[in-house]
Amino acid sequence: MLGRRRLLLPWLLALVLAAPASLARPAPFALRISCGAREDVHTPPTNTLWFKDFAYTGGIPNNATRPSFITPALNTLRYFPLSEGPDNCYSIDGVPIGHYSVRTFFGLVKQPNFDNEPLFDVSVEGTQISSLSSGWTNHDDQVFAEARVFIADNTASLCLHSTGHGDPAIVSIEILQVDDRAYYFGPDWGRGTILRTVKRLSCGNGKAKFDSDYSGDQWGGDRFWDSVTTFRLSYDQESFTKESITQASLSPNYYPEGLYQTAIIGTSQQPDLEYTMDVDPNRNYSVWLHFAEIDTLVTGVGQRVFNILMNGDTIFQDVDIIKMSGDRYAALVLNTTVAVSGRTLTIRFLPKVGDIAIINAIEVFEIVMAESKTSVDEVRALQTLKDGLMLPLRFGWNGDPCVPQQHPWSGIDCRFNSTRNNWVIDGLGLGNQGLRGSLLPNISGLHHLLSINLSGNSIQGPIPSSLGTIASLEILDFSYNFLNGSIPESLGQLTSLKKLNLNGNSLSGKVPAALGGRLLHGASFNFTDNAGLCGIPGLPTCGPHLSAGAKVGIAFGACVTLLLLVMCSVCWWKRRQNILRAQQIAAREAPYAKKRTHFSRDIQLARHHNHGHAHSATENGPSLLS
Repeated sequence: MLGRRRLLLPWLLALVLAAPASLARPAPFALRISCGAREDVHTPPTNTLWFKDFAYTGGIPNNATRPSFITPALNTLRYFPLSEGPDNCYSIDGVPIGHYSVRTFFGLVKQPNFDNEPLFDVSVEGTQISSLSSGWTNHDDQVFAEARVFIADNTASLCLHSTGHGDPAIVSIEILQVDDRAYYFGPDWGRGTILRTVKRLSCGNGKAKFDSDYSGDQWGGDRFWDSVTTFRLSYDQESFTKESITQASLSPNYYPEGLYQTAIIGTSQQPDLEYTMDVDPNRNYSVWLHFAEIDTLVTGVGQRVFNILMNGDTIFQDVDIIKMSGDRYAALVLNTTVAVSGRTLTIRFLPKVGDIAIINAIEVFEIVMAESKTSVDEVRALQTLKDGLMLPLRFGWNGDPCVPQQHPWSGIDCRFNSTRNNWVIDGLGLGNQGLRGSLLPNISGLHHLLSINLSGNSIQGPIPSSLGTIASLEILDFSYNFLNGSIPESLGQLTSLKKLNLNGNSLSGKVPAALGGRLLHGASFNFTDNAGLCGIPGLPTCGPHLSAGAKVGIAFGACVTLLLLVMCSVCWWKRRQNILRAQQIAAREAPYAKKRTHFSRDIQLARHHNHGHAHSATENGPSLLS
């Protein structure tokens, strides 16, 4: 039993009276989402604004069946089939840093013959706050999950985690700012803890109410108060008053005045009061008890005095409401933290003076240590890996990879880094998952990895050289994919590497010498079934090694040679065409050329003959006939 206990009202009253009226602050930040709605919605009687659905990672909108009258008057919901992954989230940006009441109402999909209750878990800011159990639709205080949390990064995250019993479905989300000092319960209060709402009872009130129904202050967070008129059937009685209650709606908790105008009071047959509730074992609970002396039979100090016991231990002794609050019809709040080892919490009000006890309201919160989140850089690297490998929807991979610890991402191994108080990724196990796409250099952002298994998929492209920067890597299995290119020299820098399977790919080139030398030190490497690899025993011998410059020179020379061959071929072809054309022309003109040749020869012969006769006459002298 933890013995912390406090009397709250006197210092709160002094604080409020000392604050100048001119320092009145603006209304608190409030964001309400109508899940599945395509337009903004206003609900009666307060005309409350609910924004249309946004900031979700997936899911399907549908018409809603509201399981309880306290569920907001909204007609739609969003549900998340398991085929879209086990974890689905709302991630809402633009939320000012501060303390908030975060609440989500659950619903049922409105379909013919749909009568199954979905059972699932809910987390806020990476910490699980609710686990629905069968029959929740029949209890008003179980149709929603609520917690008081501190938001430190301007983003509010709420996730739904499937447990395999139906599809998670939610009607609404509310993010309501509360006073930064609200529900201060001791040194553990603050950023490292979450107050999960377990029970709120308005005693003696026959109707459940929200703060807004009580006309309560907005800084209270619009709490829901379940109603109870008796703890033991007819053995205690209701009491109520119309008198004003002082010291009620004060900072930082801003309890509504109407909460103190009803009460349960013991009777002469059963003077003590006792309330028992079920709780989770081995947890710490913050209990808040509300009192106001509204019994007309008690008018002064000392007329009603009682002790308060929790699970049999006396927590508060000699409680005199009028004495402690300063007056009749004045609010008094007592708070303590209780460690519960069993499954029940029993609160007993045992009279000492006046014979009967009284109680106006009870609040019980589980004190939950807020989960430390995963390194931001590693979350980004995983999201890039998700996109690069085209991860199927069934993986989900929404929210935080490592928290809540009850629901880590599939295929991810997490380790807590106590030095930096965050979670890191030390293993990827995604073998034989039908992955496609390629590996991006950003995978090196997972710099705490010990093992990577992506075997038996359809991953294409080269092996990123950035893998060589993950110094802790011990196991790397990329076997039976479609990886191509060469093995990066940087992998030789992985001095912790004990197992490397690259078999069954389309890799080529020389195996880095540093990897080949590691085989002599007991490392297990497999490079088989890569037709282009060479350079170590069991693989073909590599040819002469050429530098990059030599390879460029050879390629350039080959291009020039090819160009010259093409040019020579073109010149030869054109010359050949000219010769053929000339021969064709000569063949067509041959007959005419022959005739002209014969004619010319006849003329020449005739001329020669005539010239011969003339020559003979000259030689013989003048003719005798002349």
